[in-house]
Amino acid sequence: MADYLVRGLGFGGSVRAFAVDSTETVGEAQRRHMMWPTATAAVGRLMTGGVMMGAMLKGDDKVVLKIDGGGPLGAILVDSNAHGGVRGYAKNPQTHLELTDKKKLDVGGAVGTEGMVSIIKDLGMRDYFTGQSPIVSGEIAEDLTYYFAVSEQVPSSVGLGVLVDTDNSVLAAGGFIVQIMPDAEEGTISRLEERLANIEPFSKMIQRGLTPEEILEEVFGEGNIEILNKIPVKFECNCSKERFAEGIIGLGKEEIQKMIDEDGAAETQCHFCLETYSYSKEELEALIDELQS
Repeated sequence: MADYLVRGLGFGGSVRAFAVDSTETVGEAQRRHMMWPTATAAVGRLMTGGVMMGAMLKGDDKVVLKIDGGGPLGAILVDSNAHGGVRGYAKNPQTHLELTDKKKLDVGGAVGTEGMVSIIKDLGMRDYFTGQSPIVSGEIAEDLTYYFAVSEQVPSSVGLGVLVDTDNSVLAAGGFIVQIMPDAEEGTISRLEERLANIEPFSKMIQRGLTPEEILEEVFGEGNIEILNKIPVKFECNCSKERFAEGIIGLGKEEIQKMIDEDGAAETQCHFCLETYSYSKEELEALIDELQS
């Protein structure tokens, strides 16, 4: 089944909620970057959180998430839009650590804890919204929960999970974000906190194959969640040969001429999807002509 995300309101509209099945989307990233299990879990969690944060936006708005904790995985970068498109990668995708004492993938060890979570929102205005918070555990979900509380002052709970098979492929991936609205009553907050404290670990929900709607029912209880809409989710990269050509033009005439003189051509690669774009001598000369026109 194709990946999708749902948005809803819980407890009579006093809590907003998002849940997503991102299995195929994370699997696409794993295949493109040939990621090893711990890297897949880390990147997949941030992509899953990112696509839900994208769904909080409108129109052509975009959000970029970066987490760099100084661990062997290096920085993870994810960007997402309001239409369910998301892409992501890690600096060192072939990273895998020994399992933790609880026989779990050691995402926190791979990410590290000496760094920051950075969120940049492009809201179509002159200035970008930028928020940061310290990394709490490197496990991604806790770090995003802390980010919402500290940087956006929105009490939230984030659950993220990625199951990796023995052949490195993605068995299941998904997540939820619930956020308390400003007018929520104390009793509602207590009910939500009690349910969150007693639900099974999110990885178990993923393992059981729950749909996004069923995940939110687990969080809120039957009859306490109203689903508002459903959005298709997919790995989506907006790179193109034309877009990279604009970047080459930005280098200036001298640098482009140097490419022609030294290599007779040029080649670029997108960090997110690993697509490669080649430019012949004639194409580079045309870019110089464009600069001079």
